[in-house]
Amino acid sequence: MNLTKAELVPYFEKLKKQSYKSVAVLCVPAVYLPLANEMLKDSNILYGVQNCYYEESGAFTGEISVKMIKDFNAKTVIVGHRERRNIFNETDEIVNAKTKKVLENDLTPILCFGETLNERNQGLAKDVVFRQIHGALKDISKENISKIIFAYEPIWAIGTGMIATGEQAEEIIAYAKKIIYDISGKKDIVIIYGGSLKLGNAKELLKMPSIDGGLVGSASLNFKDFNAIIKSADSLIS
Repeated sequence: MNLTKAELVPYFEKLKKQSYKSVAVLCVPAVYLPLANEMLKDSNILYGVQNCYYEESGAFTGEISVKMIKDFNAKTVIVGHRERRNIFNETDEIVNAKTKKVLENDLTPILCFGETLNERNQGLAKDVVFRQIHGALKDISKENISKIIFAYEPIWAIGTGMIATGEQAEEIIAYAKKIIYDISGKKDIVIIYGGSLKLGNAKELLKMPSIDGGLVGSASLNFKDFNAIIKSADSLIS
């Protein structure tokens, strides 16, 4: 929940002039979807939103349906972000329902999972990841699972001053890929990393063999930093 229209217009202007090897996606607050549609629709920058509701329509004041999101040519929806889970008490069942609705409407879910510091300290990180992934993918077809972008967000490494090393992120993401393979039989699973990913640690994290990209948080608010992070990813593409 950051930036105003006055701040976003020059940001979009700079962004759409860039040419990246990587796939770059900007997930904006839903109120700025019309602006993204207007300014980015003819660029190579994809855009989406940070949340949705799992019903088509109805008396759900303040919520936004996936069909509303599609009206503005968005391509992605973040589902199960750690703040949605922790602040707004979204359960695995809610995350599953949202994921299904996004897929039903031919958009790409960016499906988040990850453990808290307390869970990691208790040695439960893999148990939490196993539960969240299985819960999120309940009754989703194997074919649709391969359409999901997964995002590992170690909650303990976000806004705490603690930083996950490349090895720590690689361990969990490799494990998550095995879980998803066991469920779906799909090897072409995309998992990106999001947990205080910044310019200073982007290359270390993105060069790990199981990490397919980054979910950039606060560092994306500054165009210069966000642009540099994407170019850091570009440098790893042969």
